Amino acid sequence: MANNGRRAVKKKKGPSTGTGGHGRKALEGRGPTPKAEDREYHKAYKSKQLAERSAAKRAAGGASRSNPGARSGPKGRATEEVVTGRNSVVEALRAGIPAKALHVAIRIEMDDRVKESLKLAAERGIPLLETGKPELDRMTEDAVHQGLVLQIPPYEYQDAYDLAEETVGKWKKGYIANAPLFVALDGITDPRNLGAIIRSVSAFSGHGVIVPERRSVGVTASAWKTSAGAAVRVPVARAANLNNALKQFKEMGIFVLGLDGDGDVSLPDLALATDPVCIVVGSEGKGLSRLVRENCDQIISIPIDSAMESLNASMAVGISLYEVSRQRAAK
Repeated sequence: MANNGRRAVKKKKGPSTGTGGHGRKALEGRGPTPKAEDREYHKAYKSKQLAERSAAKRAAGGASRSNPGARSGPKGRATEEVVTGRNSVVEALRAGIPAKALHVAIRIEMDDRVKESLKLAAERGIPLLETGKPELDRMTEDAVHQGLVLQIPPYEYQDAYDLAEETVGKWKKGYIANAPLFVALDGITDPRNLGAIIRSVSAFSGHGVIVPERRSVGVTASAWKTSAGAAVRVPVARAANLNNALKQFKEMGIFVLGLDGDGDVSLPDLALATDPVCIVVGSEGKGLSRLVRENCDQIISIPIDSAMESLNASMAVGISLYEVSRQRAAK
């Protein structure tokens, strides 16, 4: 076919609709490789998810509750109070310490202590849980547990003001014979001291123990154990501020007596024993704090041999409570 001397011109093909930028995107790549724990198909991702669920479960089950007596675990994680070891567990069960559960290691080697622990727990209706060693190690923060762990529920503290008001009201109405008698702790941090003080308060017909919310011991498993079960009978109340609580006690007609070696009144000369009183004891090293001392109606000293520098806090409380009890009985 003739073209009359003209050459055919080939048209350039333009870009098709919808294809622009495809090549550029391909050159950009997919970015940095995600971390192993962020890839759903990787085992590290599953481990991360499991850890997060476990942490959420622990937070919902224990850390979200108010538990002043709870210990602090690794990285600040709250853990419930526990008694560990065969001797400690069987002694705690003998003392009647409240318990949530008794954890027993799988295939534990039986001895007399284990058998008695199982028997006492069954008699009291405490759940028996067969638990693997890794879980027991986690619960006890790798302490020596010998295959036995007793879980202690958080102690339910009363309010200091409410306890004092209720006790004074009962006394005035004749529901209780003895005048209100309390012991307040100023800077005591040893749970064994608290347990021994609770025991003395119970022995001498006291009505309660007052502990501050901050920088003070709480009712731990050790305190329960030292009280020999007396913590069941004697209420322990918390005060948001001990000085304010003592001022409120004084407004109710309760005399506040501080124990100190340099007191202005000797214990045998105490004239307020038959009145409503709150005995305040400080730590063995520091004694009463300045503000607490200023809020006391009297500072009482216990006559001791000059060779002895001071008495243990729980011992000083026991001696003071005995003298108060003796004077009340002689009235």
